[in-house]
Amino acid sequence: MAGTAAIPKPKRGGRWSPWLFAIPALAVYVAFLVYPAVSSLFFSLTNWDGLSATYKFVGLSNYFKLPHDPVVVTAVKNNLIWTVVTIAVPTVIGLVLAIALNGKVHGKPILRLIFYTPAVLPLVSIASIWGWLYNPQYGAINSLLRAIGLDGLAQPWLGQDSTALWAVMVPAIWLRTGFPMLLYLAALQGIPNELYEAATVDGASKWQQFWHVTMPSLRPAHYIVLALSLIDSFKVFDMIYAMTYGGPGTSTQVMGTWMYFNVFQYYQAGYGTAIAVVITLVAIAVGIPYVRSQTREAS
Repeated sequence: MAGTAAIPKPKRGGRWSPWLFAIPALAVYVAFLVYPAVSSLFFSLTNWDGLSATYKFVGLSNYFKLPHDPVVVTAVKNNLIWTVVTIAVPTVIGLVLAIALNGKVHGKPILRLIFYTPAVLPLVSIASIWGWLYNPQYGAINSLLRAIGLDGLAQPWLGQDSTALWAVMVPAIWLRTGFPMLLYLAALQGIPNELYEAATVDGASKWQQFWHVTMPSLRPAHYIVLALSLIDSFKVFDMIYAMTYGGPGTSTQVMGTWMYFNVFQYYQAGYGTAIAVVITLVAIAVGIPYVRSQTREAS
């Protein structure tokens, strides 16, 4: 028949071609993700010190040890405080900035760049900058307090139990505000103006428009921000390691730093990997609803 072409039959073995192309990626996935994960799970059931070739299978004793470790109790408490503060504050500030930048503001691109810049700076640079600012003798924060006559408030912010964790949270909040701001800004620009016009015709105030139009329309953005921030907050390690090294004492220890110290400093790799497995399970438990929601939307 004119205008049609015979469809060539697939060559023998052609149905395996996609799998052959997937082999390199699958090999990398198994080598760098599956194998380390399975190995970590295995070593969490041993008393391996991380160096020697010998170890003993101890079952779940490393996991039973966790609730009786006072540092783990402190780390879990710090993780929870860190999670609540570093999710709530950046999310609220990001939403406020997004609403402000979505309005009639001059120099929007420059303002977006200014507010998002901390999110792309190297974390070590941010930790160093805030370490200088917190310096008890020459830091800008204490110098400013002394300059305005508040000498009594000048203190070693990172050197005492009562302020160290909160002092590390400040640069973390500064760092994390840019992500929700950009996400909310993109979501705000997708809300149809007709919704606001209809609300205005119905006599809704600005607050009522925000609460009944803006907030429900931002529900997908809320979910993404909260899910990713929760996963990121619970596996916090780098900021605390760079600024306080878990100290003073154990006042700023979190599960991530305590896992690191057990594996690489105290040579209790079995116990450390048990902590890592717990962190991973929590991240998976939080991430599954997010992945399911994204899959449902995509389908």
